[in-house]
Amino acid sequence: MADQIAVGKINPMTSAATDSTALVPPYTPFDSGRYRMAMGLQSLKLDDWIEIGPDREEQLAERERLLRERRDEVLAVLPEAEEACAELLEHLVAFLPRRFPDLYRRSGSRLASLTTEESWTVAPPEAHPLVIAGHLVQEDFCLMQKDLAEEEGAYRLTAAVLCFPGRWLLADKIGQPMLAIHDPVPAYAEKLGRPVDRFLNILKPDKPVWRVNWSLTDDPALFQPKGHGREDRDPDITKENAGARVFLRCERQTLMRLPRSNAIVFGIRTHLHPLAALATLPEAAWQLAGVLRSAPEDMARYKSLPVFREAVVDYLEGLAAGSTAS
Repeated sequence: MADQIAVGKINPMTSAATDSTALVPPYTPFDSGRYRMAMGLQSLKLDDWIEIGPDREEQLAERERLLRERRDEVLAVLPEAEEACAELLEHLVAFLPRRFPDLYRRSGSRLASLTTEESWTVAPPEAHPLVIAGHLVQEDFCLMQKDLAEEEGAYRLTAAVLCFPGRWLLADKIGQPMLAIHDPVPAYAEKLGRPVDRFLNILKPDKPVWRVNWSLTDDPALFQPKGHGREDRDPDITKENAGARVFLRCERQTLMRLPRSNAIVFGIRTHLHPLAALATLPEAAWQLAGVLRSAPEDMARYKSLPVFREAVVDYLEGLAAGSTAS
């Protein structure tokens, strides 16, 4: 679920609801200018749980297509997660009309999305709760539950609607504990395994948190179940075209505990921007170049950076230098 784990600032030129249709990326989670691995959690206001953006209808249409055409790849539910799935939908159905009354309306047993003109029977649900949740908002949702059969009670991934995976296969991760899920991530077990498990055990229902994860990709698709570990440089990506050919993919991730089932909801809201969007953020461009230069080689390979790292660093440094020259 995570590569480099860090929270960055929300850029002052844009709001947290800005997305891929906007000029400026809303998050730049590399403001230290050096590669670092940390949990990077921040407190989340309850009203900020769901993030709406101008790309809402576009992303919801893609989610509808994926749930229709590739349902087995984007939806997985273990039997023990059914109660938690129902509770998540109840929570979402209560939240959306209150928080976004211009977008959602509850009428009796039905919830309507006012801009997409879709509606669903939610009490009782006309489809699986995660299917309805997957249609309602741009977030993906993963449910994690404590394995009471294990002595240490590790949290396992027991259900998910994952339409926009960032290079991981849901079928490979379902049922797995956190350490196994993150096994491919270099240094995760040594640096973050225990802190993450400890945090999951103490998370309170009224104290949700958020963080931002980032990656670079030469594929603009939101559905990316593969792509880690590429090492061969792509000569077609150059300093001159890297701004259009390479994309900054940021995931705003939220963690919240459901009070009744005690499950943890891991929400993922994906933002995708061409690197050219950093032209108005020269400091962020310089900082990202620094992170790419300082990333350990095993992490660089895991994140498939060798494919375009040299061209991207040159491009980003050019953005920063151009701003300084002007």
